[in-house]
Parts: sequence; structure tokens; C-alpha cells
Amino acid sequence: MPKIVDHDVRRKELGEAAWRIIRREGLDAVTVRNVAKEAGVSLGSLRHYFTSQSDLLAFSMRMISDRVKERIANIKLSGDIRADCETLIEELLPMDADRRNESEIWLAFTGRRLVDPKLAELNAQVYDELYSLFLKLVRAIVRYREAVAGAPCGLDAELEARRLNALVDGLVVHAVSRPDVMTPGMIRSIVRRHLDGLLPEAEEGE
Repeated sequence: MPKIVDHDVRRKELGEAAWRIIRREGLDAVTVRNVAKEAGVSLGSLRHYFTSQSDLLAFSMRMISDRVKERIANIKLSGDIRADCETLIEELLPMDADRRNESEIWLAFTGRRLVDPKLAELNAQVYDELYSLFLKLVRAIVRYREAVAGAPCGLDAELEARRLNALVDGLVVHAVSRPDVMTPGMIRSIVRRHLDGLLPEAEEGE
């Protein structure tokens, strides 16, 4: 009987092969030929799944985003808004080896968007998705604060979502650039200090 190939699994294997090359040799080394060799498949077999280098890179980039979204979707929230905010935000940050690898690969892709329209489009889409996540988070904080105070809290949800987005992006860049300085402990301290300003009532109630 002919071997049955799970095409979704094979595409992911090829995407992961591209990740390994990026971390070992850099994004410029991610050619269709090199990825086929890394994954242990023929060039013709790889072209069955991806017709161009751009298609392969876009799929590999999307895989990073999908992994993060899957982790977030599987988080079991505790109902403690402060703890839940920290947990959600940390899923986006390089707090362990796997998330650091994701961050390094993502930044490589982000630089490539300047010359690859497909990656530029995908980068903009993921940026918007992240902003939507931050906006939902901040709106939940606003609802919490107003419920506690029984009055408007004065937070500009859209501005605070942009500020949180910028903070997270900056932490990713710093952690990848200087992991010896921007350690997981330092990242956690910065996130907590930021949340102190957004959730003073939660801080006081601890």
C-alpha cells in the first residue's frame, strides 16, 4: 500500500525546518532547496506544498502566530484579573526557551517584510490581531475598575492598548538583543510595574 501522507503535518514539518535554518544560519539561508534538505524530503516534494520561497516563509511566519494563539486559547483563566493579565501577556514574551526561539524567528521575519509583500501583509495582519487582544484586555481592566469604583476610571482604552502593545514589542526586542540583561525575571518585573498603573485597585486589594 502507498504511504499515506498527512499534508498538514508535512507542511508543519517544513515550516519547522525553516525555523531551524533561521536560528542556525539566518533568514537568507532559508531557500527551498535548503529547507528540503533540512526536512529530509526531495525538492519536488517540497514544491508540492510551496511553490515559492515567499509562500514557504509566509507559512512559517503564520505558524509562529498560530502557536501563540493556540496557547492563549488554552489558558484557563482564574478570575483574578491581575493574575490573568500577567499570564496572558507573558505568553507573548520570551519567558522560556521555546518562546525565546519564537521571538528570535519572528523578529527575523519582521525584518524581511520590507522586501517581501506577502510577509508585510501577514505582519500587518498579526499586528492588528495583537492590538485587538490588548484592547480586549484593557477593556476588561476598565470594566473591572469601574465596577470597583462605581464610577468611570478615566482610562483611554485604545491609547492604553497601544501603549501595552508597544511595551510588549519592546520587551521582545530587548530580550532577544540582550538576554543577559532582559531576563525573564526582569521582564516579569516590568510587566508587573506597568500593570500597577492600570490596576491600582487590584494592587491595593492584595
